[in-house]
Amino acid sequence: MSQSVGAATSNQGFEVLGAVMAKKQQNQEAKMATMLVQSAMQSVEQVQASSPVGNLGQNINITV
Repeated sequence: MSQSVGAATSNQGFEVLGAVMAKKQQNQEAKMATMLVQSAMQSVEQVQASSPVGNLGQNINITV
């Protein structure tokens, strides 16, 4: 009988360990997603900062 109790306790320990590891993985994925979004926002800000203001010089007339 003590073996079955020990086995049940061991199984519960593994379940808790699995849940803890899954939670850590979710947290890591959330951090990576946040970093990806921040990186994309920085890229957009750089493009917007370098874009020309107004229409001056955007049209080129070529006659042949």
